[in-house]
Amino acid sequence: MSQDSKNNSENTVPSDDAGVYVISVAAEISGMHPQTLRQYDKLGLVSPSRTEGRNRRYSLRDIALLRAVQKLVGEGINHAGIKRIIELESAMANLSVEVAQLRIEVDALLKENPPKGLATRRKAEVIVYKQEK
Repeated sequence: MSQDSKNNSENTVPSDDAGVYVISVAAEISGMHPQTLRQYDKLGLVSPSRTEGRNRRYSLRDIALLRAVQKLVGEGINHAGIKRIIELESAMANLSVEVAQLRIEVDALLKENPPKGLATRRKAEVIVYKQEK
């Protein structure tokens, strides 16, 4: 291995989705017992990635989700409710991304082909009021 590629591999930071933490480390970071993490995996609340040997590997995103689950449990929400909340929050995030992409497309189309029958919006000027003494 060349020195450049060795330095490159040492300096790369894993993404938030990269499963790098074993269950004991993830449990310690999230402040939970490893058995609780196994239970949440079994219930489908948090699904860590797996190694070839089927060992769980938790990502930073998984750990953040564990903390969110822990907070919801503390608020008295049952596991089925938590699962539904997670699903809805995920769907909302996906839709927000889709809306942002569509806005970009619409803006580009309007710029290329301005509407002929509609007045284009102009940004209103800001008038600063100064009271004279």
